[in-house]
Amino acid sequence: MSVTYKLELFEGPLDLLLHLIDQAEIAIQDISISEITDQYMNYLHSMKELELDITSEFLVMAATLLAMKSQQLLPKPPVMEWDDDMMDYEEEELDPRAELIRKLVEYRKYKGIAEHLREKESERSLLFTKEPEDLTPFMPSKPSNPVEGLHVSDLIEAFQKALRKASRRTMVATIHRDEISVKDRIRDIVTVLRPVGRGGKLLFSKLLSEQLSRHEVVVTFLAVLELMKLKQIRCFQDRVFDEIVIQWQGDVEDDGLSDVEVDY
Repeated sequence: MSVTYKLELFEGPLDLLLHLIDQAEIAIQDISISEITDQYMNYLHSMKELELDITSEFLVMAATLLAMKSQQLLPKPPVMEWDDDMMDYEEEELDPRAELIRKLVEYRKYKGIAEHLREKESERSLLFTKEPEDLTPFMPSKPSNPVEGLHVSDLIEAFQKALRKASRRTMVATIHRDEISVKDRIRDIVTVLRPVGRGGKLLFSKLLSEQLSRHEVVVTFLAVLELMKLKQIRCFQDRVFDEIVIQWQGDVEDDGLSDVEVDY
């Protein structure tokens, strides 16, 4: 099944040549001018209608290829040696095949770049962007300067006003409680226990109150230890961590405990 191409499918004569080379599956450097010329001409002859505006470049390439094919068929002229008396002129003969190969290599390179850019354009066309919106209402407001517009005299006046207000403030005096001694606490405990009589009992927690400071609690405990040392009371617990029970062992009458002397 033969396939007939329209000339408009190719972007130029080099594009057509590359198509023919790719069909032959050969490298650009290995092309045969004779074969590629025949294929090129056969392709042009297969066109039923040729528009000169479109095919002018293709016809120029066809003429170039035919000239190159003819040049290869003609015998090469002998190399002439120039005499010193003759003009010092030597025409450099350009290799048309090498020039064509160079153009084809360059064209393939740029065609590959164009294809890559076309793919990127196609990928970018699948993306949709959104127009920027005004986000000013969501921006944090600029903090105002509390002293903006004030002068040094205003600050001095405000400072003096604060000083006058501070001078009128009522001074609060701190009242320190007098620390109770162990001797005073012994007297308080004896005063509580003596009315219960000998053998009377009292819980240690009853000697404490919420108003007592930490120092007074410690002094109370030392006073109990001192009374135990004097054998005026006996302390015990029914179980571990139970309340401490104080039992009065002294006399009901004053036995000199009010004047007891302690070492601390």
